[in-house]
Amino acid sequence: MNPNFVNTAPADARLPPRERIVAAACELFYRHGIRGVGVEAIADAAGTNKMTLYRHFASKDELVAECLRKVAVKADALWDRIEAAHRDDPRAQLSAWAAAMGGHLADAEERGCAMCNAAVELPDRSHPARAVIEAFKSAQRDRLARLCGAAGAPQAELLADELFLLAEGARVSRQSVGPEGPAARFVRMAEATIARHLCAGA
Repeated sequence: MNPNFVNTAPADARLPPRERIVAAACELFYRHGIRGVGVEAIADAAGTNKMTLYRHFASKDELVAECLRKVAVKADALWDRIEAAHRDDPRAQLSAWAAAMGGHLADAEERGCAMCNAAVELPDRSHPARAVIEAFKSAQRDRLARLCGAAGAPQAELLADELFLLAEGARVSRQSVGPEGPAARFVRMAEATIARHLCAGA
């Protein structure tokens, strides 16, 4: 195993091999990049071997796609928590989304958006992960647009696009110039954008 890929969180032996493999791969891909991590490193981190890995996944590409599906599930869970905490208050949900994004950007462990990172590494549109990435990003943007409409934005689609691009750009900026750069003002910029659109509809 490459010493750069030492597993800092040993695999939970109580989990089935497939779950250990996915958990280890998700962590390693996010920390070191998809191209920078081999199946041997993943198997090692999962406390298993390459034969077991290939028994569960026909290829590394399929494992990458499965990891990104896990990312999508976590993102959906965040949206569900926001909705549950601010039921019937779409404006508060927008603020909660902006605050959650701000929290991610301030996290010292943040390494950008796993989906965007993967998209950059995997330009081949026939890669099985590309369909996962595109479906996820479209669904996130559409969910944001529905929420903007429910909050009373007269141009909900435009507001959603502005917020979506602001969030995407903030996460890239966080990687390139650090947490003290423009990303540090994401919440303030998002709130100003939301307020401007909602005032236009008042």
